[in-house]
Amino acid sequence: MLAKWKLPILLVIILGYLQYAFWCGKNNIFDYQQNVNTVELMKIENNKLKLRNEQMFAEISNLYDGSDAIEERARSHLGMIEPDEHFYRIVTRSSISGEEQ
Repeated sequence: MLAKWKLPILLVIILGYLQYAFWCGKNNIFDYQQNVNTVELMKIENNKLKLRNEQMFAEISNLYDGSDAIEERARSHLGMIEPDEHFYRIVTRSSISGEEQ
């Protein structure tokens, strides 16, 4: 009579162990969901970084290929002007005294 119940009891024990491992064990369903969320956040961050890298590569290729980008950088960052140009700087009273409007 006991032999007849061994297989169902063994199967219930195995099922119980598998359910425990699924819900509470290492790498359970909650860890899986957290990892899925982390991967999604990393994909978003990677897309932002890819866009930034593409912009940087476009700027680098523009600096290598054209003189317009170099001239623009020299004008804006270094304050350089061409030989026949005149540079006028307009200073307001608030910028002289250091006051903000």
